Amino acid sequence: MDEAQRRAKKNLTRGVYGALVAGSDRGVTVDDNVAAFGEIGLAPRVAGLSSTRELTTTVMGQELSFPVMISPTGVQAVHPEAEVAVARAAANRGITMGLSSFASKPLSEVVAANPRTFFQSYWVGTRDEMAARMQRAKDAGAVGMIVTLDWSFSNGRDWGSPYIPERINLEAVRRYAPQVLARPRWLWHFVKSGHLPDLTVPNLNAPGEPAPTFFEAYGQWMQSALPTWDDVRWLREHWGGPFMIKGITRVDDARRAVDVGASALSVSNHGGNNLDSTPASIRALPVIAEAVGSQIEIVLDGGVRRGSDVVKAVALGARAVMIGRAYLWGLAANGQAGVENVLDILRAGVDATVLGLGRSSIHDVTRDDLWLPPNFERRLGA
Repeated sequence: MDEAQRRAKKNLTRGVYGALVAGSDRGVTVDDNVAAFGEIGLAPRVAGLSSTRELTTTVMGQELSFPVMISPTGVQAVHPEAEVAVARAAANRGITMGLSSFASKPLSEVVAANPRTFFQSYWVGTRDEMAARMQRAKDAGAVGMIVTLDWSFSNGRDWGSPYIPERINLEAVRRYAPQVLARPRWLWHFVKSGHLPDLTVPNLNAPGEPAPTFFEAYGQWMQSALPTWDDVRWLREHWGGPFMIKGITRVDDARRAVDVGASALSVSNHGGNNLDSTPASIRALPVIAEAVGSQIEIVLDGGVRRGSDVVKAVALGARAVMIGRAYLWGLAANGQAGVENVLDILRAGVDATVLGLGRSSIHDVTRDDLWLPPNFERRLGA
């Protein structure tokens, strides 16, 4: 995974790479998301190990060949094929695809590449606009919905982010020219594909309406009324199918997710891009799993870099994990093949860890297979 990140950094312009790794404020949460996994020890067995391991699981009715899902991320300007390449890679490796409503490719194209695609949405616009957006997602073939609640209106977010243009205009060309000259391969991939990086988001507006730019969509979102739990319940009822609430770090919020009838929840802090100093997702997972794990499916999002991280999350109560930056590095390093390589690395790591723990199935790993330091967990809202 470190090699994928190194190649991504080598291939991308400084600004595009910076947008991938930046977090909010001082980046405390970004760092903790990764570092917390390193604090968890494993308790291996040395004899009687299983010659075969079962790694499959299910989330929201969809089978995964191993417990990893593609987390929805916004405009993917790291590669011309963007979300379509990611969807194909996920389909080839037997896992589900999450598509952001701020994605750069239409949902219909992504579903064609991977029929097991979940559509993600923020609360943007009115109930009528949300209902119309959900209906378009259903019509396009989305098999489930993810509503993201772990992204607030913090103006201090992404202090580490570079300049990101709203459109590819003369000013953007002027400011990015030195970076492109230093990393010509990035632009060359787009030139060969026949178009420049696209900063519009085609999944928000109705057919026939012009697609807004990312920042126009962001402005529409910022002007929308903040959703209540009643709105979330209405959203779940209106969708009428598999429904995940993403962004839970507190036990009381997890219980509200159960109350509104969600199929699943994601323990997530938006990859450290929301309220800085929120604890790492893996620190919040055990308490949430203990409180509601018997009532709702739980996945974890944030900081996963190795197959052993996946197993640690499952042992602490998650059915699967969602990855974001990891597959984006693979995409930037080598397109679809790069994403497939990242998934292969993770799967191999999961298998090796389950083997070393002396288990025959990913479903057999438990907290007894881990060592947690004192005060590792964070009991938020408990």
